[in-house]
Amino acid sequence: MGRILLAEEGNSTASVLLEELHRAGHDIEHVESGAVALQCILTSPPSLTLLDMELPHVNGLQILEKIRARSDHPIIMLAARTDEADRLRGFEFGADDYVCKPFSPREVVVRIDAVLRRSAQLRRIAPPQVPISFEVKRGFAVLEGHGLPLTRTELLLLRALSQEPGRVLTRSKLLEVAFPEALDVNERAVDTHIKNLRKKLATLSTTHSWIRSVYGVGFAWESRARHQA
Repeated sequence: MGRILLAEEGNSTASVLLEELHRAGHDIEHVESGAVALQCILTSPPSLTLLDMELPHVNGLQILEKIRARSDHPIIMLAARTDEADRLRGFEFGADDYVCKPFSPREVVVRIDAVLRRSAQLRRIAPPQVPISFEVKRGFAVLEGHGLPLTRTELLLLRALSQEPGRVLTRSKLLEVAFPEALDVNERAVDTHIKNLRKKLATLSTTHSWIRSVYGVGFAWESRARHQA
């Protein structure tokens, strides 16, 4: 199993979680300072980090941003259930998953295993083999050698998603991309355009869903290479 870094202040929740992680076969290191957590990840990266949003000295989002500038190290954020804005920012910054407090230690173990499996798969996969290009003025994308007529909004959404395969983009981020000049567009407009975009992508493949939904957060682009791994 993997070596897990738990970066969380306080021992009340940590002790129960540590026990469950040990039972699952993981080696655990527990730190309570953001500065110490950042140093640990940079100098001796664990298999995965459980990163509390509210760490002293350097908070979880600051650590996440610094790490993502250097690596794809697997990170699961620990966030209070009421901190929706921070959770969404966590995904924008590149978090692999998040767990709401109070949480079930068993759920955390299951999420760790899922993220570690996904991370291992991605390390075995070469860069996406699906070429995609865009003809913005002519209003279409070229995917797997096939032209795909798109509206301007669909094209902007597809370009944003496909530039970062596997990464979850929040609805608010996609709203900024697709409607840069609009002030009163609801985030649900993104869902409508994604639905239409999926229908067009389905004409290229009925067996592969190019766009993955992440409930309550947003969407991610899944190339065929990743999907088939």
